[in-house]
Amino acid sequence: MTKTNITNQIRTLRFFADEMSQAALAEKIGVTRQTVMAIEAAKYSPSLELAFKIAAVFGKELGEVFEYPQGKQSAKRDA
Repeated sequence: MTKTNITNQIRTLRFFADEMSQAALAEKIGVTRQTVMAIEAAKYSPSLELAFKIAAVFGKELGEVFEYPQGKQSAKRDA
């Protein structure tokens, strides 16, 4: 797997959610622990549906969980 440009706050959110394990998050969103591990390490970009599921588990908006830094730069240039 190659590293992506998408960053995330999953590890932090798990910590503040009573130190939720990767396995517990995986069960809630219907994937394997290995998938959560890869997403958390920014080695795999989740599908849009999976990203929304992750955000929903923590009661957060998508942009509070995931960030695409290059997208911010492009948006600034377009403004």
